[in-house]
Amino acid sequence: MVHGKRFDWGAYGYLMPVVGIILCFHVLPIFYSLAISFYEWDLMSDPNWVGTENFRRLIDDPMFYKSLVNTLYYVLFSVPLSIGAALCVAMLLNNPIAGIGVYRTIYFLPVITSINAVSIVWNFIYHPEYGLLNKLLALVNIAPRLWLQDPTPLMPLLSGIAGLGWPDWLPAGPSMSMVSIIVMSVWKGLGYNVIIFLAGLQNIPKHLYEAATIDGASRWQQFRHITWPLLSPTTFFVFTMSCIGSFQVFSQIYMMTPRGGPMKSTMVIVFYLYQKAFVKFEFGYALAIAFVLFLMVFALTLFNKLYLEKKVHYS
Repeated sequence: MVHGKRFDWGAYGYLMPVVGIILCFHVLPIFYSLAISFYEWDLMSDPNWVGTENFRRLIDDPMFYKSLVNTLYYVLFSVPLSIGAALCVAMLLNNPIAGIGVYRTIYFLPVITSINAVSIVWNFIYHPEYGLLNKLLALVNIAPRLWLQDPTPLMPLLSGIAGLGWPDWLPAGPSMSMVSIIVMSVWKGLGYNVIIFLAGLQNIPKHLYEAATIDGASRWQQFRHITWPLLSPTTFFVFTMSCIGSFQVFSQIYMMTPRGGPMKSTMVIVFYLYQKAFVKFEFGYALAIAFVLFLMVFALTLFNKLYLEKKVHYS
């Protein structure tokens, strides 16, 4: 009995199938992976208990650190680019123009297209000899680039073009091959973030803009004091989901640089995990990597929840 009324257990009955799916395919695999990470196992023979040896290997594994740095580069560059581009496009698509539904559909098409198909198309775009991108650069007398085969770090390259030097003690940034994958990934996921931002924009009351216009506020002032604060819940959601997805990037790396790129410059954590598990059959070590990745994503999500959410304006 709750406040003199009969307690209804029906809602729990409806929730049980979903709870069962979450337990079977999300919660239990986490604990199973943690348990196997303490074993040496090639999937064929019996697991051999090694304790924390797999985690100690991670500390001394230079390729793990390289994959971690490459993953961080991917997150640091792809997340701001995807959010900024999606917000700009959403603001354009929020205007009442003819055929707006067609434009919104066009932007969303890459999202529902298979990542494998998109990767194959972009492989042709980045082809060093026959690719569309190098053909366009040739029209303005710019030398072709190798793109997916170029290990040159971005920051020294840009500083060299500007005629400046880049100190050796500063991070060199992602390679051109990683930048090429980041550009493709931002284009691929743009439509999803655009739809989310568009929904947030359409929930902002119109009378706020009308009042600001009467008071003489410019478009930038309206964006800064109305649009951006009231979009903070949407931005927080997009940022959190983009960070989680970026840490788990794999398909485009596998399809476009199947060996981890030149000088392993596109070797991210999930791709390294895949190689250890399904190429070298070191499942215990691979699951140790997976659990470390889980802790990183969990810590980032917890930080977003406890710190960044305080800056969100829900009203």
